[in-house]
Amino acid sequence: MAEPIVKLVGLSKYFPLQQHWFANFLGRPRRILKAVDRIDLIIPAGQTFGLVGESGCGKSTLGRVLCTLLEPTDGQIYFRGQNLRELTRKELRKFKKEIQIVFQDPYSSLDPRMTISRILERPLIAHGVGDNVRGRKEKVFEMMRLVGLDEDLAGRYPHEFSGGQRQRIAIARALVLRPKFVVADEPVSALDVSVQAQILNLFLKLQEDLNLTYLFISHDLTVVRHVSDWTGVMYLGHIVEWGKSEEVFQSPVHPYTLFLLASAPKVPAKPIPPAIRLRGEAGTPIDISAGCRLRPRCPQATVRCAQKEPSLREIGGMHWVACWNT
Repeated sequence: MAEPIVKLVGLSKYFPLQQHWFANFLGRPRRILKAVDRIDLIIPAGQTFGLVGESGCGKSTLGRVLCTLLEPTDGQIYFRGQNLRELTRKELRKFKKEIQIVFQDPYSSLDPRMTISRILERPLIAHGVGDNVRGRKEKVFEMMRLVGLDEDLAGRYPHEFSGGQRQRIAIARALVLRPKFVVADEPVSALDVSVQAQILNLFLKLQEDLNLTYLFISHDLTVVRHVSDWTGVMYLGHIVEWGKSEEVFQSPVHPYTLFLLASAPKVPAKPIPPAIRLRGEAGTPIDISAGCRLRPRCPQATVRCAQKEPSLREIGGMHWVACWNT
């Protein structure tokens, strides 16, 4: 494994839920939504870590915590060996320009009142990059060319562009500061299928040209398999399986991973065992009971699964899984 650029140790993000005043009056404990729950993870430098899971499992929350857009409840974030939670606000600001994010919806993530030139120039101004207006404009034009946009379009507004072009603009905004690590949060899910391949290939080209590391968040297994060196599977705030992408896709182990692959018939490399059929709907990360959080749905659940939650353990071949029955 290459040297990690990001390392997470016991990372958690909880959201206390509002409750009726009468519940407060009775002294009932406040309910907690555990969006991200005690995650340990390593992302190697210069590679892509794909994160998959159903909607509501905490993928986007984890991405926002990594980008320091959300303050973690507990745990540590190491970036290039530095513990970000030990830094002052001023010290953390220096690292923020090395960690950027591309949001899911290019229609809502761009300010409609600003020209493309101003949108791309704002990060440079905020972080004091570029000696003068001319120097910043040169950086803006250079980045537009890198993402496949003509610099003559710099004076136009977001509504004058197609969805694919807007996502190129969003990518340019994230990369104009030349970061080392980029979180791509469902970057192609809002695009037409014909455009998705172009944007994915652009991500791969930029990674090679700029030596970038990605956390690529998606619910589409086909997309993750195409772009990722490593793949992690997330369920109710917890990573249940992760490893080299070929290992996870060719030799899935966790029942939830098998369920996801069975739900995407074009992805599996071998037949899914017929005994793997999860019951019911996905739960919620609220008031999670003891034991494995997949237990209420898992046909393989045993008494041990109800007593203690399994932790990730290596099963060989750069492959980790959290399941008592493997």
